[in-house]
Amino acid sequence: MDLSVSRPHAGGLHHHPHTRSRVSALMGGTALMADDLRLAEGHLRTMLQSCVPAVADIGRYLADSGGKRLRPLLTGLSARAAGHAGDISRLMCAGELLHLGSLLHDDVVDGASKRRGRPAAHLVHGNAGVILTGDVCLARSVQVAGEEGGHMAVLALTRVVAEMSEGEVIQLLNRENLSLPRAVYDDIIERKSAALISWCAAAGAWAAGNDDAVDGLSRFGRAVGIAFQITDDVLDYAGDAEITGKRPGRDLVERKATLPLLLALDHDPGLLAAIEASDSSDAAVAALVQRVNATGAPAEAVEIARGHVNAGIQALHAAVPDTPFRSALVALAHHLVDRVR
Repeated sequence: MDLSVSRPHAGGLHHHPHTRSRVSALMGGTALMADDLRLAEGHLRTMLQSCVPAVADIGRYLADSGGKRLRPLLTGLSARAAGHAGDISRLMCAGELLHLGSLLHDDVVDGASKRRGRPAAHLVHGNAGVILTGDVCLARSVQVAGEEGGHMAVLALTRVVAEMSEGEVIQLLNRENLSLPRAVYDDIIERKSAALISWCAAAGAWAAGNDDAVDGLSRFGRAVGIAFQITDDVLDYAGDAEITGKRPGRDLVERKATLPLLLALDHDPGLLAAIEASDSSDAAVAALVQRVNATGAPAEAVEIARGHVNAGIQALHAAVPDTPFRSALVALAHHLVDRVR
């Protein structure tokens, strides 16, 4: 995970004044989880192995592609905040396995060419093998959730699987729909992103038998998940390509309706026609990105994301006592928005 301190962005997005102390708190919390994270990474790679060579090859390709491992960290910190004192390293893999399986499926559905700077797995290993390996990831996610989290955790995870699948269908049906209603965008990101992060935040409370903490941690995770996805969408317009590894404007090229673009379309009535008339050349895309930024929409979207974070933190404070683990969760929630440069 990138824990670097953000610089002010020239397009009007400014680094939050408390970020340096938040990064310090997050790094301290991550250090507390270092052993658990190391064990979880080993378990994850084992769970991606298979006696079927093609599945093992795809699992290894996926694991070697890296990733932030946000979900294991969130699961571990939340579990400790809820009072879980035992080994949580296997439980920390459940959300990440489901996430990785969903990436395999989504890249096939979307016809993606890249994933984390490498060719998408389906271009290397073929659609059929990748889809079925995604199914293996999903099944192992549910298995470890049941083994480590208990009945309520695994039941909740099955609901997450349904939400994520429905979210992908809604997004697919609205592909290139730049007139997407804001409520539909909100519904998509809640299903595709926030539902799983919400589960990760609550999983440790189920495992610890701390039923009183489940609702607050779940609401914290859902709010953080919404903010995380909004911020990812902002990064397509205002991100630092050296940090994100993505050239700004990819969502514009794909005609993908995200919050910063929806807000920009409200502020600039002529923008929709300009997008529809534009080609996908670097110069044309750069001009459109600049026009979106000029409306102030990306900065507005970041403030909306911060509002979700603040609401989530209120739920977190009501759910669990003040500990270094709770402080790290607060810092993590802020960091996911403050990473915008």
